[in-house]
Amino acid sequence: MPSGVPIIFKRAAPTLLIGLALASASGCGGPAPSPTALRLEREDLIALVRALQSAEPSVHSEVRASKAAWPLVVNGLSAHGALARGSVHAAAAAAAGIAVPALLQEDEAGALTGPAATISGLFHGFFELSERGWQLIDGAIAQVEHGSGAAARFARANVALYIESVYDGHFSLAQIGKQLLAAYRKLGGPVAFGHALTPDEVNDLAGAYSEASVRLHPHVGVKLGS
Repeated sequence: MPSGVPIIFKRAAPTLLIGLALASASGCGGPAPSPTALRLEREDLIALVRALQSAEPSVHSEVRASKAAWPLVVNGLSAHGALARGSVHAAAAAAAGIAVPALLQEDEAGALTGPAATISGLFHGFFELSERGWQLIDGAIAQVEHGSGAAARFARANVALYIESVYDGHFSLAQIGKQLLAAYRKLGGPVAFGHALTPDEVNDLAGAYSEASVRLHPHVGVKLGS
């Protein structure tokens, strides 16, 4: 990133996507889907589960790298800028390396129906926010270390936005497990899915995408402009 160039992060769209996904998941009363629509929703949930299973190893790598870097940036760069460099770069590389199956990519996800569409939106929000957030934190460290005085001040003042985006992305990821369990129950559970999607598969995947597994702690401790 060229020295002195302001770092600007547009996070509105992914954050809005997360909000809409969670609002949709909370739901409101409405007519029951037709048998045809219900069958399609079940088929989409099965396909979504297979996509999440495929993505899980690279997501696990990103979560591991993010948890290693998080303590070094959660309160900003003032104390740990240089120390954080290697860990942040590793987290940025891991986020960029997430294997996003076609079904979870933005163009394909729009074709999903029912709960699968909600869960896909959560995954996409995670990927967008984490990848961009770590990239820009990495760039901010470079500006602090090698940029002009103005660029370094700008990076320190705005890095909270990038750090918050990483936290938001992992918060989104942590909602997938509970939404998956709810969707499985809503669409009929073991009786409806049979061997096509078993409780063990759903429980294992829900654990992999749970708050205990993927959420970052503690919450962001730095404010924009500080």
